[in-house]
Order: sequence, then structure tokens, then C-alpha cells
Amino acid sequence: MKTNTYLDELKSKSAKELNEDLVAAKKELFNLRFQNATNQLDNTSRIREVRRNIARIQTCITEKAKAEA
Repeated sequence: MKTNTYLDELKSKSAKELNEDLVAAKKELFNLRFQNATNQLDNTSRIREVRRNIARIQTCITEKAKAEA
């Protein structure tokens, strides 16, 4: 269960660390899209994986914000 360990890792991070991870994931997604457009990307499933990781990070950020309020 790779996803469960990733979620546990995200939940243990602070809001600042999550924001840094979010920025890094968005940069990675941009680079993957660029590589895909220029036909340099071998593993196109990585785009889907990164998009889902971005959603997971945003969900954890929202959960932490609601917990603080």
C-alpha cells in the first residue's frame, strides 16, 4: 500500500512543508507536460500520478486548515 504510506507521510508534515511539496509537484507536472508535448516523455502515466499527488497534498492542506479553525 504505497498510497497509505504516502498519505501518512503527508499528514505528519506541517502546513509550510505541504506548501513546499505542492509547489514542487506543480513544477514537476509542468515539466512532464512540456516533455509530453515535445514527445520526450516515456512514462506518460507519471502525469496522472503527479496530478493525483497534487490533489492529495491539497486535501491535506485543507484538512489542516479546518482543524485549526
